[in-house]
Amino acid sequence: MDNNFQKNINFKHLSKEEKAQLKQRISNSVYGYIKRKRLLKYGIGVSVAVVVIFLSIGIFNAPTSHPSPIEVFAKTVKDLESSGKVQLVLSDDQNIEITEDHSAISYSSTGEEVQIGNENSINQKTSHKNQPVFNTLIVPFGKRSEIVLSDGSKVWLNSGSKLIFPAQFSEDKREVYLQGEAIFEVAHRQKQPFMVKSEHHEIEVLGTIFNVSNYNDDQAIYTVLQSGSIQINVTENKLFNSQKHIKITPGTLATFDKDDRAVKTQSVATEPYFSWRDGIFIFKNDSLKSIMKKISRYYNVEIIINNDNLANETFSGYLDVKETIEHVMQTIKSTESSEFEYHLTQDNQLIIN
Repeated sequence: MDNNFQKNINFKHLSKEEKAQLKQRISNSVYGYIKRKRLLKYGIGVSVAVVVIFLSIGIFNAPTSHPSPIEVFAKTVKDLESSGKVQLVLSDDQNIEITEDHSAISYSSTGEEVQIGNENSINQKTSHKNQPVFNTLIVPFGKRSEIVLSDGSKVWLNSGSKLIFPAQFSEDKREVYLQGEAIFEVAHRQKQPFMVKSEHHEIEVLGTIFNVSNYNDDQAIYTVLQSGSIQINVTENKLFNSQKHIKITPGTLATFDKDDRAVKTQSVATEPYFSWRDGIFIFKNDSLKSIMKKISRYYNVEIIINNDNLANETFSGYLDVKETIEHVMQTIKSTESSEFEYHLTQDNQLIIN
């Protein structure tokens, strides 16, 4: 078999279904070639053989999108040991720990000056050997942060999130890479679209407000649009890397399943997806286990529910997460129809019985 053909297909990473499809395509191509060879002679037969081979190569060499510089950089970013503090990592590997509970970071329009809180200010270069300089903002569980990027766009990062961004955007587009959850308020620039990238998923926008939730332990990426309009670009087919583009309007939730790569949309009330920015959780018929998952991230505590029926019971209401976790648990307990007990262990576990 031709070596170039082998290089274009990574057989180790194909599923059983994809291998079966691949085998069928090869069989069909071979059968078609044999049939034509029997029917045609000499030069015409040779031409058919060439066409079959050309088509086969074309099938397996379907065009794929090349990763952008920020996607390449994102794969090189290593997870830092958590210090329990928000960390801003600059291009020279300078790691700045931010001790404030709610950190605010602001970049100058050139990206060269970075203001951290009200007192600390640092300077950096925005390019190196004509390549963009990327910074990384890491927000551990139990913390939140907000940042103003060099274009004036504002980003609120929820607990357990990571944002990679250039110190200064290029002239033709603005790209950031997100892991976790964030609210974006994008500065409008008609000729400079804003992209929020994740693996197999991209949000394209000119200027709007939206929420993206993309935690590693979640089955899907959730995007909720509050105002404006956005286009979601996803890699839909694992074998051929085909792209799908979905435009959504305000009041829409788009759910991208990470396994089957399907996108579903539905109309929602947007307030519950943005209220955490103000320290409020809003729930409407949400299961206790889904609520506890958010509280676990927000307070950086492991939560164990020792009853499946209780875990699936639903809850509606407001939680003021600016208060202590003890206050939040008392609020849930007082409004929940079923009774339960809980206790916080010394090793930071919350056990619900």
